Amino acid sequence: MKASDLLKPANREEAELLEKLDPKRLPNHIAVIMDGNGRWAEQRHLPRVAGHRAGVKVAREVIETCARLRVPCLTLYAFSLENWRRPQAEVDFLMRLLREYLKRELPVIHKNNIRLLVIGRSAQLPEAVQKDIADAMRLTARNTGMKLVVALNYGGRAELADAFNAILDHVRTNGLSAFKVDEQTISDYLYTAGLPDPDLMIRTSGEMRVSNFLLWQIAYAEIYVTDALWPDFSRARLLEALVDYQKRERRYGGLGKPRAAALKGNAEAASAGRSDRSVRG
Repeated sequence: MKASDLLKPANREEAELLEKLDPKRLPNHIAVIMDGNGRWAEQRHLPRVAGHRAGVKVAREVIETCARLRVPCLTLYAFSLENWRRPQAEVDFLMRLLREYLKRELPVIHKNNIRLLVIGRSAQLPEAVQKDIADAMRLTARNTGMKLVVALNYGGRAELADAFNAILDHVRTNGLSAFKVDEQTISDYLYTAGLPDPDLMIRTSGEMRVSNFLLWQIAYAEIYVTDALWPDFSRARLLEALVDYQKRERRYGGLGKPRAAALKGNAEAASAGRSDRSVRG
């Protein structure tokens, strides 16, 4: 099956990128830092909220594209713990925009068998937002398609602190004096427990930082940074990131296949040379 069998290209650029894409080697989990809405609006002499509205349209297209390509999991960084520092009017608008998005898009998400999950300190969000989130997750809980994870009021360090405190509570409650924590234990207590770690993290707007996003989970993620501001991040730019990802060799601290094969060949040749000398000797 070709990628173009899953996704109909809208133009020549998309068609060319889809031809380069192997649908069997797509990431199991894509994480996206959606950055640049404000700058996009400022460049056009528009209010910042116009950038956020434009960003929602792009998010919709990215979600649809990943679902059609059968990517198992997509995580979008929507609102960080640090975002509360923004002007109150902008924060209020973002909360209204989130509720508006859920009301409008949830029927489509549910129809397309997508399961919605929200990670972060959701208990600190406005009550109306909490209710909408809970209703959305309950409605889609049995869906078996792509998992759409939205990071809201999220921070990577806060997630680790919450995980460690939950582990400590477990130890104290059960009197486990000899309990030892390993990497799997920590993973099991993260907001993302049960989800695969991201294979690919995409950052828009050209910023070279991870912004406190999934700090534990992206230990071995491939990072792709594009200069495109989020509202300009078209479907072609997503396909471009996926094509670039498939060109990379993921070694997880080991040797790449060509180098490993070369070293193995050299070792075998050296061993054969030693055996030959011992026979002749």
